[in-house]
Amino acid sequence: MELTTFWFVVIAFLWTGYFVLEGFDFGVGLLAPALSRDEAERKQVLGTIGPVWDGNEVWLITAVGAMFAAFPAWYAGLLSEFYLPIVLVLVGLIVRGIGLEWRAKVHHASDRAWCDLGIMVGSGLPAFLWGAVFADLLHNSAVAALIGGVFSLSVCVLHGAVFVALKTTGPVRARARRAAMATSAVALPAAVVALSGIPSARTAMADWAASPWLWAGALAAMAVLAAGVALIWRGREGWAFTATASSIALGAVALFGALWPAPLPGLTVAGAASGPYTLGMLTWIGLIALPFVLGYQAWSYWVFRKRLVAEAV
Repeated sequence: MELTTFWFVVIAFLWTGYFVLEGFDFGVGLLAPALSRDEAERKQVLGTIGPVWDGNEVWLITAVGAMFAAFPAWYAGLLSEFYLPIVLVLVGLIVRGIGLEWRAKVHHASDRAWCDLGIMVGSGLPAFLWGAVFADLLHNSAVAALIGGVFSLSVCVLHGAVFVALKTTGPVRARARRAAMATSAVALPAAVVALSGIPSARTAMADWAASPWLWAGALAAMAVLAAGVALIWRGREGWAFTATASSIALGAVALFGALWPAPLPGLTVAGAASGPYTLGMLTWIGLIALPFVLGYQAWSYWVFRKRLVAEAV
């Protein structure tokens, strides 16, 4: 495998990990007020992402950093073309981080309400805008961007609701299951439209044979998402979360498959890549560092794997 291909796959993997892990973070942040009735339940909901949300953001930093080092022309073109939405994404992430950190340090209900608003806005902006950015990148259409944003936002809410149901007990768990079922009424139709648009961005809708792997990935993502909804309805939260995570991952694989070998109009992967020496050095650094990063994050999820119980405040 050529180093340009290898690093495109690595970057696709990093973005996929970010979408899967931050997806439920965003969903939990958006759902926290709806799933909780008092301060104890609010802490229970937000506690599901408390130990992991900042680690999940590292996937974005690593993905963007790898793009800058391995494909500087792709990095520059993407950030220049979508400057405003990406700035809004960064603003949202900053506001969300402030809300999550500050909330644990304030004692007045009004201050906590401002933190909760910041968490909601900071979760909703990236959840919508990432879908809009990549849909517009594929189709260069405002309508496609809107559909992509609705899809990514609704799937994040569904993914987050399933995660809360998996990680909590009592009334919050029941509300999270109901929220997942309600959100599926938007997420499933949006998934059919948005995921069908990924392979059709490269070939005509009727020409399945021209991009069979893209269509296979998109259709598998739809099927697995529907299976996740059925599983949460049956109370199988663990398998439902596996299904929603797999659906996001399959959709991301189809997305980056559609971006290969031209991630931007008029720009190929080979034309965007750094020199062989730079790619070679990056490969050695990545092979040494990445296993430690993955191992640490897997260990942190294992340590905080138990369900949370609402405690009286």
